[in-house]
Amino acid sequence: MTPRICIAVETYHKPGQTFVNRHIRHMFGGNTCVYANRFAGPDPYDKAVFVRSQGHGGPLDALARPFVKAWSRSVHRTSRMPHGAARRGFLTFLREQQVDAILAEFGTEAQVMVGVAAEAGIPCFTYWRGSDASHSLNQPTRAESYRRMMPRLAGMFAVSRFLLDNLAAHGIAHPNAHVVPSGVDVRRFVPGDKTPGSYLAVGRMVQKKAPKTSLRAFADATRGTMATLRFIGDGPELEPTRALAAELGIADRVRFDGAQPHDVVRDALAETQVFVQHSVVGKGGNTEGLPTSIQEALASGCVVISTRHAGIPEAVEHGVNGWLCDEHDLPAMTDLIRRSLTADTAAMARAARDTAVSRFDNDVLLARVEDMIRAAL
Repeated sequence: MTPRICIAVETYHKPGQTFVNRHIRHMFGGNTCVYANRFAGPDPYDKAVFVRSQGHGGPLDALARPFVKAWSRSVHRTSRMPHGAARRGFLTFLREQQVDAILAEFGTEAQVMVGVAAEAGIPCFTYWRGSDASHSLNQPTRAESYRRMMPRLAGMFAVSRFLLDNLAAHGIAHPNAHVVPSGVDVRRFVPGDKTPGSYLAVGRMVQKKAPKTSLRAFADATRGTMATLRFIGDGPELEPTRALAAELGIADRVRFDGAQPHDVVRDALAETQVFVQHSVVGKGGNTEGLPTSIQEALASGCVVISTRHAGIPEAVEHGVNGWLCDEHDLPAMTDLIRRSLTADTAAMARAARDTAVSRFDNDVLLARVEDMIRAAL
């Protein structure tokens, strides 16, 4: 019999979380339901959804809430666990949906899930993806909460070895832990006809992706050429980066498209020669896991120029399918972009595609996760 899985998320539905949405749509043939702390709507996958914030609890729960939270903080080092009517409602939901296991997307959601899963008598797994296994560890109570939930997890996954190692360095480890990248649909993301001198950056325009560093490196390396750079993504760094392009005198060769649908990203990657992303450790220790955008770029036959950050070196092999520099090393990033202008990138593009097909095929990776969950049932 096909297992039924409850996917636990903070907010549902978030279009940008392609990796989470793939689990909701396709895990165990789509035999899934959803727990969400908040509902952002709509529900494009027509799933049964339990929303914690919608109408669960009454006056008695409100009266008990401060005492329950205090107890939860004392015992579990978190006050986020559902209680009262919300807890009872979710337990009923699990029974009615005949759920066999819970997969908490991000370790922060596992904090919420492990107690209810134990009460329901079903295994709980979690998937670490980035800030939950980096920035969050700077909060002593959060790290201690993670440590205390380990014995109650049936297993855990991380998108990179870097994240598992970072957790272990904080005393957070599990005997049934596995590195399984989010992966990419290598049937949809394929190389197309590449535009000479084309560069692309995809992702949220935020501090940990350092778009202004990528722009400065591109400006210096390509001055006097017809090379173009395209940014796809929105965020607080968008307008400052746009202003910098004008200041550097290259606004005519740089395009800012803002947030775009996934199909637009796919088409852009297909025709781009070089993908650039200068990932750095953000404020409070916030890191990447292994960026989906880099996996998609490799599948699309883009040579990747990035940094030795988090799990990126686990995908990008320097001089083989791309080039890497240290974080914040603007001269090195500039040199790599300059090198890419004249290098024979055809072999590197083929190696990029081969890397994605052999290591990041999301059908293969999803089956691996399913096998590990099935083994615990």
